[in-house]
Amino acid sequence: MAYVDLNPLRAKMAKTPETSDYTSIKQRIYRIQQPPHSTQQPKSLLPFVGYPRQTMPKGLPFRLNDYLELVDWTERILREDKHGAIPENAPPILERLNMDAQHWLYLANHFERPFKGLVGSAYKLKQICQKLGFQRTPGIRSCETYFP
Repeated sequence: MAYVDLNPLRAKMAKTPETSDYTSIKQRIYRIQQPPHSTQQPKSLLPFVGYPRQTMPKGLPFRLNDYLELVDWTERILREDKHGAIPENAPPILERLNMDAQHWLYLANHFERPFKGLVGSAYKLKQICQKLGFQRTPGIRSCETYFP
């Protein structure tokens, strides 16, 4: 799966995984950035369900943030036989997506605690609330904390 997600970068058709068209990694990144975050992964893709366990739900036995970091780290390895690679000085993927690793881990395990309604960046949340005619922006503090 990582091999396919890395192909557009190696072929210099994209500079980063989040800009590589027609890949599952771009679909997953796009989905986690869209409010409301009712699910963090596209329904059309097999979800990441975490580490293997006895009562394993259907899905990939890996955490999504671990996969994103794996692809990011793998792409940084320069190979003479490949055309493209993420520049060594580019920030890590969670940083480029403006996601704190500790916040990401907390949300992956306790998503419902800080959020009872709409979820996303404060800017997007304000836009949605204006469109919906809300007087207030519910959940803005949690969004500012977890999606700065």
